[in-house]
Amino acid sequence: MLVLLALALMWSLIRPADYFTWILEVFPAVIGTVLLAAIYRRFRFTNLVYTLIWLHALILIVGGHYTYAEMPLFNWIRDTFGLERNYYDRLGHFAQGFVPALIVREVLLRKTTLGSGGWLTFLIVSVCLAISAAYELIEFAVAKATGTAAEAFLGTQGDVWDTQWDMLLALIGALTAVILLSGVHNKHLKQLKHK
Repeated sequence: MLVLLALALMWSLIRPADYFTWILEVFPAVIGTVLLAAIYRRFRFTNLVYTLIWLHALILIVGGHYTYAEMPLFNWIRDTFGLERNYYDRLGHFAQGFVPALIVREVLLRKTTLGSGGWLTFLIVSVCLAISAAYELIEFAVAKATGTAAEAFLGTQGDVWDTQWDMLLALIGALTAVILLSGVHNKHLKQLKHK
């Protein structure tokens, strides 16, 4: 997966729509990969979580290459179905809740005495919303610091409620991950214990 991610990163660097936006969008994927490599010997995640992180990194890398508002497949979907906007940005923010939910779930289950249940779900969703809010604040800071240079990074596409939609999609992503993948994740955690 690391080799494929490196190839995708190299592809995305070749003539992206905007180099400034590319740096802003790809930076979290690069930092995340470096961080995961640095902690690998001390804390190894389940293969499920690594796969989800890899998929999220690909979403970021593709978004960095085209910009979130101009991803060709989602432009085609917009045009074919008469939608108001390119929804690739919404996919990215859904993933921003979905993937961290399983990361947070794994860390809490393995590093604390917390077990499955309501408190676990509450903490997972709260952390994912905090991550989403922090990202929106970073977008705000970049926009204030660079002015119109940040328009492609923001990807608002004229929607005054874009920030709220972004956080809502992260919330939905986190809840979806917990509801759909907790059972599968538990099996992966048990396999990891037996290794």
